[in-house]
Amino acid sequence: MDQVNSKSWRFDRRINISVLMQLVLLASLIVGSYVNLQRQLDLLQRDVSMLLDCQNGLQQKLESLWGKSISYEYRLRVIEKHISKAEVADDDF
Repeated sequence: MDQVNSKSWRFDRRINISVLMQLVLLASLIVGSYVNLQRQLDLLQRDVSMLLDCQNGLQQKLESLWGKSISYEYRLRVIEKHISKAEVADDDF
């Protein structure tokens, strides 16, 4: 019976200082990684916010340019109509 007990695994309840140090180091690495991840997410959120602001500004500028191009196109059509009418009137005389 003594031989059977000596061959089986035994769980030692004593904690070495090295095991304690490893646990502290592991916990500090986990906390450090979490803090670093939060910082990276904050930077990413700031960058995305800036990108959205720039996109909104660009969209407003494009809409303004689109409105101006429509007004210029209308003006050109009116000028072309007046020029063609003037040419027809000159040809009649």
